[in-house]
Amino acid sequence: MTRSATIPTKRSNSTPLIAGIVLIILALVIAVYVAKPGFRTAAPAIAPTPVATQAASVAPPNQALRAKETNFAFGSISMAAGKVSHRFWFRNEGSSPLSIKRIYTSCMCTTATFVKGMRKVGSYGMPGHGATVPDVNESLAPSEAAYVDVVFDPAAHGPAGLGRTERVVTVEPAAGEPLQFGFVANVTP
Repeated sequence: MTRSATIPTKRSNSTPLIAGIVLIILALVIAVYVAKPGFRTAAPAIAPTPVATQAASVAPPNQALRAKETNFAFGSISMAAGKVSHRFWFRNEGSSPLSIKRIYTSCMCTTATFVKGMRKVGSYGMPGHGATVPDVNESLAPSEAAYVDVVFDPAAHGPAGLGRTERVVTVEPAAGEPLQFGFVANVTP
């Protein structure tokens, strides 16, 4: 009679190693988020639905370029859901034509397109980093309206971009004070 002995093979259990690696990565992500400038432990709540700050006409005295709203709150937006946009309308309230010289944004995650009637001009972004922002060189007749279509990409900064985000778009006329439009968003994964 022959007996065969079977010796059980030893399997490597890598579950604790994988769990450890995942915990380390999670700790690093949290550390980067907490170290982000402007981090607050008790951040003010942002409205869950878009809310616009409206005024009859917002502009400094003697300014021909006027806007109905200069601030907008996107509320909570998901990086996974993709880009969001908002239109900021403005008008030439002066008695002579007004030339729009430049449009630029405060961050590379935001772009702005000038739209007058059915005509779209450019996709303007942030100056710097070796890039220049081209001139718009479009004019608005007295009482003529136009808008900037502002697009914000919440995924542009990756995990470091989570939380409250504020950006500005500047419309610079050839003469007079620039008009600034701002928005705020609470970026979630």
